[in-house]
Amino acid sequence: MATPRARPDIPQDFIPVAEEGGQILQIGQWVLRQACYQAKRWQDRFPSDESLYVTVNLSAKQFAQPDLLDQVGSILEETGLDPNFLTLEITESVLMDDLDSAAAMLFKLRALGVRLSIDDFGTGYSSLTYLHRFPIDTLKIDRSFVSVLDKDHLEIVRTILNLAENLDMDVVAEGVETQEQMSLLRNLSCQSGQGYFFSRPMTVEEAERVLEENVYTKP
Repeated sequence: MATPRARPDIPQDFIPVAEEGGQILQIGQWVLRQACYQAKRWQDRFPSDESLYVTVNLSAKQFAQPDLLDQVGSILEETGLDPNFLTLEITESVLMDDLDSAAAMLFKLRALGVRLSIDDFGTGYSSLTYLHRFPIDTLKIDRSFVSVLDKDHLEIVRTILNLAENLDMDVVAEGVETQEQMSLLRNLSCQSGQGYFFSRPMTVEEAERVLEENVYTKP
């Protein structure tokens, strides 16, 4: 039987290939630059009291680059985006590989003014003992806890929410796909959600049509 071919437009298919082949650094830098350009363009086109911000994932190899700080600073200067409107996401497994080095890099990125988020939080790698050492703004609850919100998973989500509140961090629940999931998360006072319930991935043109119709448009 023939092996199904990977679709080149699905990140979980092409990102591992790019990481293995070494192209992930160039792709990551391109994505960061384009995301910052687009965010600044939308801020200028759709001015609002609550300016748009953009969130960009960093791969493990990107985060390990000795010149990452220079790259981020250069792209922010080039694009004109205020660093307060850029959030960088790093998976918790990457942070736990080398606590001291990770903490040092996070504090340097924070000094630039960017915000920081831990992606896929709760997947088993984290040590809560060390979480307070990182200058993190947001915890993103892994979709595995949201997809099946039974009693056990609800308790885990509740614990993460309480932890984030005590550490003065925001929380985003990943993988929200149904009204039931959203209602349960809302009952737990989860601040934000991400997933197909809210929107499928959009092109730039589709996103701009949404922006034209919402609160970002000047009266």
